[in-house]
Amino acid sequence: MKTSSLLVAFGLVLFSTLLTKASTAEVTPQTSIGRASADSNSRADHCDGEPCDAAARGFRAFFDRQLDGLKGNGRACADCHMPSDSFQLSPASVEARFQLLQWRRQRNPDANDPLFRPIDADDFRTSGDNASDFSTLRQSGLIRITFPLPPNIRLIDPATNQPSWETEVDVWRSVPTVNDVALTGPDSGILWPRGPNEAGGYQLDGRFSTLQEQALAALTNHAQIVHAPSQRLLDDLSSFQRALFTNERVRALSDAVRQGTVPLPDPDRKLNVLERQGKAVFERACAQCHGGPGQSTPQATLNDPPAPVIRFHNIFSQCPRPVDPTARYVFAACSPQLARHVRTYAIALSIATPGPGGTTLQPGDIVRRTSSDPGRALLTGFVGGPAPRDDWEKFDVPGLRGISRTAPYFINNSAATLEEMLDHYDALFRRAEVNFVPGGVVPPIATTDGVHFDRRPLPEERAALLAYLKKL
Repeated sequence: MKTSSLLVAFGLVLFSTLLTKASTAEVTPQTSIGRASADSNSRADHCDGEPCDAAARGFRAFFDRQLDGLKGNGRACADCHMPSDSFQLSPASVEARFQLLQWRRQRNPDANDPLFRPIDADDFRTSGDNASDFSTLRQSGLIRITFPLPPNIRLIDPATNQPSWETEVDVWRSVPTVNDVALTGPDSGILWPRGPNEAGGYQLDGRFSTLQEQALAALTNHAQIVHAPSQRLLDDLSSFQRALFTNERVRALSDAVRQGTVPLPDPDRKLNVLERQGKAVFERACAQCHGGPGQSTPQATLNDPPAPVIRFHNIFSQCPRPVDPTARYVFAACSPQLARHVRTYAIALSIATPGPGGTTLQPGDIVRRTSSDPGRALLTGFVGGPAPRDDWEKFDVPGLRGISRTAPYFINNSAATLEEMLDHYDALFRRAEVNFVPGGVVPPIATTDGVHFDRRPLPEERAALLAYLKKL
């Protein structure tokens, strides 16, 4: 653990030095976060389209636990977006930090790690600042996100089975990587029918339209700052993140997208025969959602893969998961640690909705739905109508570059490996076919031609698909 920490620290020092050079040199070589180029007509160098001096300041701010004048709780962005975890957060890293903290406290009872703040303890709602149960954070790597309930949604009190008077709800979500964010966010793909951010955004539910908005929310809700940050600080953090890439090939792709280059360069490494076969499977089975330059919702460029079927998706990774009585599809059961966060909601429907036995429920009718995370429905309250166009359990499509280094997967870190992730998608494809009503429309997520259920990877294609995913 000490050797790993020293290597990370050394890398960050080198990182900072290179960034400082990038912001001051007249002609600057490529740095570890981006390219800096001198413009004879401008005094400002640029790193991947961002001012290098801003990216350098953003780097320092990203790792600063005591941002000047903000009076936060000691957390830096890097405490949750860990560089050693490809700028995300894994349960293994959380547990390692927790055990190190216990060791330190044997020698210094006042030792602390800002990752472990009461706001992300399981017992925060009952114990407040004295909360100390970090089971969900340690075991699943999830942090607490609090949402005000929309006017048409009430929580059910599990003790009485009646609507409660709660006005907000806690959900637990993974920490997404900030690598390659220059290729994600809003774009000109297919628009979602409702805001916020019909053209996509940042965070797992796309609720922020800019990286500056995202940074402000993180500083406010997770670092618990007392004073508002300056706009320059938010812009600097955005510049730093927009210069972070999984590798140089993805950086070159981002440069091409920004400059309008056609055709776009292929960011894949050289592929062997098996990996090329896996790429063909990926393009058939996955690219309708994970398309575009960053393997996420596509930008509008001439040689993109086909546009996504729908911008926001429900892949049933929340808890509880669908169960088929005859086991024609089988999702992995949720762990007790994840299942404990399931809540039941009473919802006034937003639109006429198919009901049981061929009936039609009317707008305003009350239904109950159970979930560990209702997704965008917590932003909009829009629930109901023919599937899949409401907001219940809908989330944005993430990028996949570097996916072999960002385990575990899904919004609740419920798939520990790529193999488990593929098992989940196999059940998802099978469920779409099982629930198909003859004479209806084949779900686009499951078909390439609108007629046949032909997207699901076949068992004999699995090894090739895994090989390609590990090469991204």
